[in-house]
Amino acid sequence: MLEAEEDQVTDETTIIELSENKWRWMAERDVEALDGLFDERARFVHMGATMTRQQELDVIREGHIEYRETTVHERSVPFLSESTAIMLTRLDLVAVVGGNEVTNPFMVTEVFVHEDGWKLASMSFTRLLTPQ
Repeated sequence: MLEAEEDQVTDETTIIELSENKWRWMAERDVEALDGLFDERARFVHMGATMTRQQELDVIREGHIEYRETTVHERSVPFLSESTAIMLTRLDLVAVVGGNEVTNPFMVTEVFVHEDGWKLASMSFTRLLTPQ
């Protein structure tokens, strides 16, 4: 395996681990850990709102969205460059929103940038029109 290919495999593993940690930290409401992962300029797109980094952290901290469980069905991590990766994850997400537990099938798009370490720059939830 060429050195560049080995680096990309290592980076892909790192991105997957960061994403898995992020879901756990969101469920645990570990805002301190998320604060270290989210890029200062990050944006988050949910079904009903677009949020800044601080707004997303506040929503998690205050429990407006309680992330309960994610079931990952498939994922891919294409790299646009050595410093930009897009992680696509098809999953089912169980969360409490507005006091109601809901389960939604999503394609979650996460954009990671490498500037002094990998950071999450964007996360968007696209609800899929597939049976659960």
